[in-house]
Amino acid sequence: MEILEVTENKEQYLEILMVTEANEPVILAYLNKGILFALYEDFDLKTAAVITKEENNIYEIKNIATLTMYQGKGYENEMIKHIIQYCKDKSKELIVNTGDNENLLIFFEKLGFSYSHAVQEKIYYKLKL
Repeated sequence: MEILEVTENKEQYLEILMVTEANEPVILAYLNKGILFALYEDFDLKTAAVITKEENNIYEIKNIATLTMYQGKGYENEMIKHIIQYCKDKSKELIVNTGDNENLLIFFEKLGFSYSHAVQEKIYYKLKL
């Protein structure tokens, strides 16, 4: 398993990112300003994630997506662990918008995230680094 930081031709990852976000202009907006990671195993793309640096040295996970046929195999978990390590020395906090998806809430709680705040239907979880 290998996780790469992608700096060029990020648009080639649109298809996988659209697994969790259907709005292409929204993806392109955070993709262009964000940091893209791609997880490969046996030369096959499994998972991609985008994080952005927000105010006050806080990073936000904007998108984490795994191709449908690879979901539930731990790739998301490995990606989040990688993102946490990446942000650890650069930030004091990592946040994620889970919406009201109960499975996502449980997933992020298992990784150490806790409830932060809600804005309309968006529920944010944070991890102190």
